[in-house]
Amino acid sequence: MLPVVFVHGIRVSGTMWGPVLSRLDRPAAAVDLPGHGTRRGEPFTMDAATSAVADAIDSLGGRALVVGLSLGGYVGIAAAGRLPGRVAGLVAMGCTARSPSMAGVYRSVASLAARHPGYADRISSYALRRLLPGPAGAAMVAGGLSCEVMPQVVEAVTGHDQLAALAAYPGRVWLVNGARDPFRSGERDFLRACRNGRLILIPRRGHLGVMTDPGPLARLVGDLCDQVDRPERAVATPSPR
Repeated sequence: MLPVVFVHGIRVSGTMWGPVLSRLDRPAAAVDLPGHGTRRGEPFTMDAATSAVADAIDSLGGRALVVGLSLGGYVGIAAAGRLPGRVAGLVAMGCTARSPSMAGVYRSVASLAARHPGYADRISSYALRRLLPGPAGAAMVAGGLSCEVMPQVVEAVTGHDQLAALAAYPGRVWLVNGARDPFRSGERDFLRACRNGRLILIPRRGHLGVMTDPGPLARLVGDLCDQVDRPERAVATPSPR
């Protein structure tokens, strides 16, 4: 049974995947990236982040489906390009934006958050709980927030060539976006870069809204694992509702 490695978004931690993990009937792990969660205070680089993914894959037997949201999706893309033999398949969610103007906005926000990390953490906690009521929001903040690392993350992501990494990866890639996610702006470019890619749009969901219903998301991940394990049986990929 193919295991899964989950990779979290910016400033949160692996706990965000708890509601999905609890509904997934296969071996899985949710990493904490450098500078986040249990690794708060460590410098963030893309090499260090992909090494964290590699360690998680190795802990599960050396080959896994990698699932990442937002920052986690960008890290997953980098890991797939670097570790094609260990990344059995990639589910990259909410991470298909390459706009220079959006990067500039993120640099400004990240710089402000790093100057006032305690205040930024409190604002982020409030916003995440409002955007994702109930267990999903609680899971987002359960591992603590790390707004001070955001400038390092933004520079690492903007300095990495995601399209080249996708073009170098021979495995299956699913780009999963909420239909209302502004980060889907470059999804067609990302899809064209994939050797074996597919785009899945989740109706009526925004950037974090894909986490609202962990049950359907867990079923989707399980179905994609089955497609990697038994590609000859792969049919239409279901979309969570």
